[in-house]
Amino acid sequence: MRSNNVLGFIFADTLENKLAELASSRTTASIPIGGKYRLIDFVLSNMSNSGINNVGIVAKSNYQSLMDHVGSGSAYDLSKRRSNLTILPPCGGKTFSSFVETIYNMHGYIEHCREDYILLAQGNIVTNLDYSEVFDFHSKNNADITLVYSTGSVPSGYEQPVILDVADDGRVERVLINPEVSGGEFNLMYGTILIKKDLLMSEIRHALSLNQLDAKRMIQKAVDKYRTFAFKNSGYCAAISSINDYFKFNTDLMKKEIRDDLFNPKRPIYTKVRDDKPSRYGLTCKVKNSMIAQGCVIDGEVENCVLSKGVCVGEGAKISNCIVMQDTKIGCNTNLNYVIIDKDVTIKDGRSLMGYDSYPIYIAKKSVV
Repeated sequence: MRSNNVLGFIFADTLENKLAELASSRTTASIPIGGKYRLIDFVLSNMSNSGINNVGIVAKSNYQSLMDHVGSGSAYDLSKRRSNLTILPPCGGKTFSSFVETIYNMHGYIEHCREDYILLAQGNIVTNLDYSEVFDFHSKNNADITLVYSTGSVPSGYEQPVILDVADDGRVERVLINPEVSGGEFNLMYGTILIKKDLLMSEIRHALSLNQLDAKRMIQKAVDKYRTFAFKNSGYCAAISSINDYFKFNTDLMKKEIRDDLFNPKRPIYTKVRDDKPSRYGLTCKVKNSMIAQGCVIDGEVENCVLSKGVCVGEGAKISNCIVMQDTKIGCNTNLNYVIIDKDVTIKDGRSLMGYDSYPIYIAKKSVV
């Protein structure tokens, strides 16, 4: 099986109700992250690097930011003659109230595509994964369904986590939905599924006829009906399911081993390019253990922070443990600690804001403080 025989299908609005602040004016998948990326950059880049040339992105609302960011797909090498990137918004009054209804309402698009397989993925997962290995694993085991999982603790904001019992040969023995967990590591499935397109549509129609709209229950029942295998993603994997997860991921980027795993030069992470001048560091500035994008002007002190493009930090300002999105202006003699600041915010001179690592303060887009 070749990866160009696979249709990529991304759900852009995953858990947006758990990311209400960050997703109030955008879809989950277009949330800025890591200084110059959006969440969707990771899954889109993984698909492009793995030879998936046709990708559909389901976006039910607030998708203008997403459309502006991904554009025609040229940044991800998906705008060539035999490549395609499609945004799939609601149409004809139809809603995306469940996974089953979403897939069924998109059946025209899915069945029209020439690919025989479909790779379903969530837009809130940050990882660098070679899907070609998933395809090879699927073929080698003559699998009907392959579920991708990671080993780790259950994210705090994740709704009804799916935990897999996996045999030594990779066969899925049980699918547990929202079991009682108390610490420890589990085989967590974050919604990445490889399945034959005809099989998926058959199961979707069957589930719809029985009014069984929960995708997780459908997967649970499929274990007994089909050859279902699990592929382990051994690399770094983060599910952004709450504002605390978002904050933790950005701070994780300060660790070299995590950056090396995510930003593998053999499988680069692509994003929309914004040409900007180099960052300028003033004579009074101090910068320690931080990620600084281009176009910033820093005259204050910055420690353990992620600064996006075009951020200005005034003289005498002290900011630590903060995530600052693009074109935000931080005034002179300010003191910020554990603060997430959205785009185009103005923090006036002398302001002081302090959160905590388990409860960072969030400042909404275009606010003036």
